[in-house]
Amino acid sequence: MKILVCVGSYRKNGNTAQIADWIRVHLQKMAASGNEIMEIETIYLGHQQIGLCRGCRVCFDQGEEKCPLKDDLLLVKSKMKQADGVLVATPVYVDDVSGTVKNWIDRLAHICHRPEFAGKSAYLIATVGSTPTGNTLKTLRTALSTWGYHIVGLSGFKTGALMKSDEIQASYQKKTEEIARKFYQAIQQRDFAYPSFLSLMMFKIQQWSWSRRSDQDTVDTRYWIRQGWLDPGCEFYIPHQAGRVKVILARLTGALLARIMV
Repeated sequence: MKILVCVGSYRKNGNTAQIADWIRVHLQKMAASGNEIMEIETIYLGHQQIGLCRGCRVCFDQGEEKCPLKDDLLLVKSKMKQADGVLVATPVYVDDVSGTVKNWIDRLAHICHRPEFAGKSAYLIATVGSTPTGNTLKTLRTALSTWGYHIVGLSGFKTGALMKSDEIQASYQKKTEEIARKFYQAIQQRDFAYPSFLSLMMFKIQQWSWSRRSDQDTVDTRYWIRQGWLDPGCEFYIPHQAGRVKVILARLTGALLARIMV
């Protein structure tokens, strides 16, 4: 099992990094107790060379490899592809994700058209001094679910300006351990194979939309055709075990909404 921890703060000893690290510790203990080999890598997005998105649309129109910004983005994306699950942790900056995380999301916008992370799981956390974390977690959930991730859970932590490691452990040991347990079990039990009604519906909306453009020779349509997602019998990005009634209702709802939205 491979886990990638993406910390959206520049501070390697800050609250966000410390919370993420305690979850990492619990994950490793669980793997060890189950005699499972677990590889966990932590990257600090603020320490990666990820330039600001220019909005040039090259990643959409020609492919992300043609992006004029030759930096660390594709390396980070490669690490995400290799991992079974990703833990994303961000501090709250002005009621939303940090600028570092927002730019990371913007630079990976092409995945909204080509959901490459179906079959992978994500757990999303946010840390804040005292204000709510709901909007921040919503931003993360919207992005990663659109990329194809199965969202295992979302958790917010109120930590004040800066907590010491022993304070975090005393205050949040049970919560971080529960997050690790839930994340570990979701990956181990392949929860991504049981997509929600919303996920099935959104796939149908995308499928309908890209089917209408299947005669256009674009990076996006070629990707959807290559994946087999435009085949009439394809119900989701990956083979799934969702119940038939849920699948039928989700596809009918998606087809109806697609026609209304376009």
